[in-house]
Amino acid sequence: MSINDPNESPDPFEGLLGDLLKVVGQSGPAGSMWFDAARSLAVGVATDGAADGNPDPLERIKFEEISRAAEMHVSQLTGLEVVSHGKTPTIVPVRRGVFAQRTLDAYRPFFEDMVAAAEGAANATNPELAGSGSLDLSVHDSGGPDALEGLLGRFATTIGPLLLGMQFGSVVGHLSQSALGQFAIPVPWPPSEEILVVSENVTAFANAWSVPHDEVMLWICAREITMHTILSVPHVGDRLRELIQTGVLESVEMQNELTNRLGNKIGDPESLQSLISDPESLFGDIFYPPGRTSSAAFTAIASALVGYVDHIAASVTSSLAGSASNVIEAWRRHLVDDSNSERAAGALFGVDLGRDQIERGTAFVAGVIDRAGQDGLSRLWQSKRNLPTPADVDAPGLWLARIDLPDTGEDTLFGE
Repeated sequence: MSINDPNESPDPFEGLLGDLLKVVGQSGPAGSMWFDAARSLAVGVATDGAADGNPDPLERIKFEEISRAAEMHVSQLTGLEVVSHGKTPTIVPVRRGVFAQRTLDAYRPFFEDMVAAAEGAANATNPELAGSGSLDLSVHDSGGPDALEGLLGRFATTIGPLLLGMQFGSVVGHLSQSALGQFAIPVPWPPSEEILVVSENVTAFANAWSVPHDEVMLWICAREITMHTILSVPHVGDRLRELIQTGVLESVEMQNELTNRLGNKIGDPESLQSLISDPESLFGDIFYPPGRTSSAAFTAIASALVGYVDHIAASVTSSLAGSASNVIEAWRRHLVDDSNSERAAGALFGVDLGRDQIERGTAFVAGVIDRAGQDGLSRLWQSKRNLPTPADVDAPGLWLARIDLPDTGEDTLFGE
């Protein structure tokens, strides 16, 4: 079941593809055009080309009321203070288009690293084109096969970043159509006093799974506040950023393969549109490249983090709403049936958010609680040393035993 309305709407790709094809063959530096392409495509996909509008002011007030109640319970259960820059964060409902823009802004530092890494690899392969930053075809015979050959030769270092931007925009746009809040994937956002939720997606989720709207609002407030609180712990956020940045270097080959796939469609707008309109199709069989150590480490922490956050959200919802069974079951089905956009977004950063990993994290949390209760579970976030490794997530008893070992001061868990 999808929470999205599949009705026909204006084509969000048409304008972007036209602009892209105009760029091909023109002179001038590509610069940050990749981000402009990403933004145009993300907003177009998120809104289906329609006006974005504004959330109902009464809904914002309702979210604020519910979030205040949720914050107190989250703090009690986690043992952590729910603050950002010394202030309590505010839940802010937004529409899909705004969410897409804000998400791109939040992810931009990571995307810039990916683009730079891909450009570096392309320049190493084509040193004679390095730094050219131009699609000027005047050096080639105009209109002949040599011109096309020259264009393709410059593709990796000029159009390549632009198509990476389209990849980012496609993924973020589709994520905006289904994400209930800004932490649909466990990637740290820049410090802020706001936590975004996508109001129309919250409503669509409640309607699709026949769960009371207030209960879903409570669930997503508790979930987003908990995720924000954990990612705001300095060593947790720093460790995830470190793994993402390492993953950028390991993902250059994947990014180049994606760019080449898009590049092969450059003269066929219909095929290009078809490819970028579906994140899972865009990634094909290269969602999670084997042998990426940072991906395994990131996925382990993310799995445990998602399991922990869902556990806290369930506890908060049960305390305040009397029961959380309906929303928990709906959430689990959503993660299984409607999570392609979350998986595609996670894949950009090298984290697997598929069903197996979600269940893996849930089992880890349950295993820790069975052995050590809520107090034992809260030790997850006490130090960098306590963050779970891939082996730990599969053996919660061993994780508990490991963190009780004397700290020698030599952190070898993360290759440091």
